Amino acid sequence: MEKEKYIDGHALEILHESFPEEWNEIQEALKNLMLTVADITKAGGNESPIPKKFDDTLYPFGWREIRISGDLLVKKYPRQAVQRRGRFSNEPFETELIEGYIDGHNIDFLKNKVAFDMEWNSKDQTFDRDLLAMRTYFDCGLIDVGVIVTRSEELNEIFKKMGILTKYGASTTWIGKLLYRLDSRRNGGCPILAIGIKKGCVVDYE
Repeated sequence: MEKEKYIDGHALEILHESFPEEWNEIQEALKNLMLTVADITKAGGNESPIPKKFDDTLYPFGWREIRISGDLLVKKYPRQAVQRRGRFSNEPFETELIEGYIDGHNIDFLKNKVAFDMEWNSKDQTFDRDLLAMRTYFDCGLIDVGVIVTRSEELNEIFKKMGILTKYGASTTWIGKLLYRLDSRRNGGCPILAIGIKKGCVVDYE
């Protein structure tokens, strides 16, 4: 089905070369994505059946929703000599534990070092949460690349004709709100592949 792609940080090359199995499974989920008018008109957020469509494809392949938390142990090493170029001690003179340094970051699907999120119709600030989570996972060495799927702008043509455009407002999750954040580097160093669902995915709309 029709999708549009935006690549940040060589994400597609990383998926293709380093994670061919995971990339094939994501492509399988995208190929199987078929939306209906009934799907579109149902309530958004957690009630929408659209994000759940990815569960049916990805969960059998071993993808799982993951939440991480972690403490930070800081070790302070003194120099062994007074001189500037003296070596540092092998033992810290003080340690400090910062509890909950990383907490509450979750990603919809994770397998090996690939993260995958689907945002259909949430508040656009949800993208900030998703990008922060992927950035944190990346900085911790838990993932190498992230994929985010959301609505393309051209779906608004269908929403307008159906009289439900207000349900899918400009301040909800769609590709324009995601690209703005990627251009602002809110993903940090984490490579991101952004994919927009186009109107060709709606199979029963004429």
